[in-house]
Amino acid sequence: RRVSIFLSMPTGEVQTDAIVRHAIDSGKEVFVPYLHRNPLQSPDLPARVMDMVRLRDLADYQSLKPDRWGIPSIDPATVHERQRILGGPDAHHSDRALLDLILVPGVAFDISPETGEIRRLGHGKGFYDYFINRLKAKAASLGFGESPVMLYALALSEQLLRTPSEGEVPVGPYDQRLDGLILGNGEVIEPGSVTHSKDSNM
Repeated sequence: RRVSIFLSMPTGEVQTDAIVRHAIDSGKEVFVPYLHRNPLQSPDLPARVMDMVRLRDLADYQSLKPDRWGIPSIDPATVHERQRILGGPDAHHSDRALLDLILVPGVAFDISPETGEIRRLGHGKGFYDYFINRLKAKAASLGFGESPVMLYALALSEQLLRTPSEGEVPVGPYDQRLDGLILGNGEVIEPGSVTHSKDSNM
């Protein structure tokens, strides 16, 4: 199976190092984010976009150098040699799916009391939302039809707003729906699995 896993900042979010290592050891094809200049220049499009590039093996992962935020990062000089999901010579490598699972980060999360959907607040750049929209379009063009990738977020327990008094996560028309949220304490939340009660002081 083909899995995309974000690489963590040193603090403030779930650490994915052990997840990446386990996935590689288990024989998964592991892809990680890579940001690059958008080849399509337009005022209506983001200047930088995300692709997912494959880690060759554990040694490759361990060789990644931290960027200015301390996040292990792909060396741009090696990108042309790697399998890429949206671009590059090996972009069509799999005949099954482009990706089976994407694990995404976030700043905050909540659960809509009306629909039970899990809402995600990202870092404000829209990299994942734009990537997933492009991924779906490419999947359709390759004949994969409506077999969407599973989209799960990883979060610390403190990042989940459990009651309305803690605030509400704003969402826009391009925000992607999550299939689930996995918390650092092992709790797994799926859409509709949690019922909000109103605050007692409301």
